[in-house]
Amino acid sequence: MALSFIALPLGLMFLGSGLILNIFQVLSLLVVLPFSRKAYRVTNMVLMNQLWSQLVWLLEWWGGVEVKLYTDEDSLKYIGKEHALLICNHRSDIDWLVGWCLSHRFGVLGGTRAVMKYSSIFLPVVGWSMYFSEYVFLRRSWAQDEVTLKAGYQSLKGFPRPFWLALFVEGTRYTQKKLEDAQKYAIENNMHVPRNVLIPRTKGFVSAIANLREFTPAVYDMTLAVATDSPNPTMAGIMKREASTVHIHLRRVPMEMMPKTDEEVSAWCKEAFVKKDDMLDEHAKTNSFGEHLYRPFVPSKAPLYIVIVWSTFLLTSSVYLLRDVLSTSRGFMYISGVLLVVFVMVEILIGASKADRSTGPKSGSRSSSVRNTAAVETEVKEE
Repeated sequence: MALSFIALPLGLMFLGSGLILNIFQVLSLLVVLPFSRKAYRVTNMVLMNQLWSQLVWLLEWWGGVEVKLYTDEDSLKYIGKEHALLICNHRSDIDWLVGWCLSHRFGVLGGTRAVMKYSSIFLPVVGWSMYFSEYVFLRRSWAQDEVTLKAGYQSLKGFPRPFWLALFVEGTRYTQKKLEDAQKYAIENNMHVPRNVLIPRTKGFVSAIANLREFTPAVYDMTLAVATDSPNPTMAGIMKREASTVHIHLRRVPMEMMPKTDEEVSAWCKEAFVKKDDMLDEHAKTNSFGEHLYRPFVPSKAPLYIVIVWSTFLLTSSVYLLRDVLSTSRGFMYISGVLLVVFVMVEILIGASKADRSTGPKSGSRSSSVRNTAAVETEVKEE
C-alpha cells in the first residue's frame, strides 16, 4: 500500500501523458492510416518513444538500475541499424524494461515490438498503446495463435524504420518451481537438464523465422543476468530506488546462417538455451560475460528531458484547470475519486509486472531466478 503512494505521482504523470498519447494514436488510426500505413507507423513510433522513454527514465534515472552490454565488435556495427528478431531468457520482473533501455540507446525504442499474452491488451495505457502499435497478442492456443503469429510477422514487411521484435520463448517467467518442473520434464524426456533457464517452446520462434526470414537480416540472441552482488530488479524495487545492475550478452546471428527446415530451427533454438545455461553458470563465477566484450555507454539524457517536459505540462495544466474545482467540497471529492482510480491503475500495472510468488534466488546462484517485454512475452501453449 505504501508503495502505491510512492508511485502515485509517477503514475499520475505516466498515465496522464499516456492517455494523451493514446488519444493521438486513435486520431492517427482514424485520420492517418486510411491514407498511409507507413505514415501511421512512423507517427506511432514517435508517440511510443515519448511514452516508453518515461519508463527508461524510471529504470535508469529514478531507480538507478545500471545496464551493461557485452557483445563483439562485429555485432556492434549492426545493432540499431537493421530489423532484428530478438530472443531472450526471462530472468527478472522487468526484463521488458531492460530491453527497452537497450533499444533506446541504439535509437530503436519506438520500433520495439513484441509478442504478448492477450490479457496484456487490457492494461491501462501500456496495453492500449501496444495495441495501436501493432504488437502481436496471443491467446495461448496454438490453433488460434498460429494464424495470429503469421499475420503479425508478415505485417512487419516494409516497416519504415528498424524494428526489434522480441520473443521470450521460454513462454513464462522463471520461478524455482517452474525450473524444477522443467528439470523433471527434461529428465523424463532425455533432454539437457537446465540449471538457470527453462525449456524453450519453439513453435513461435519457428513461425517467426519462417515469416521474417525474407526481410529481417538477423536474430539477436540475448542473455540477461543480474550482477552477483546486486539484488534482483523489480518494479517495486525501482519505485523505492533500490539500485541494481543487469548484464546483457548479445550475439548477432545473420539470418542466412539460420537453418532452413522447421525441425532444424527448433533444434537451433533449444541449443541456444543450452548455451545460455552454460553462460549463466560462468557468469555466476565471474560476474561478467567477458570483460573483452564489455561495451560501455553513457545513459541518454533524452528520457530525463521528456519527463521534465511532461511533468511540467501536466502540473501547470492541472493547476490551471482545477483551480476552481478544488475550492469546493464536491470538487475535492471528485479529485479524490480520480486519485483513487489512478491509485488502482498503478496497483494493476505494478502487479502485472510481478513474477509468481515462488521466485527463486537472484541470478548468479546455481538455481538462479524474468518479465518479460515489456519485454514482451511469448506464451504459446505447446501441443
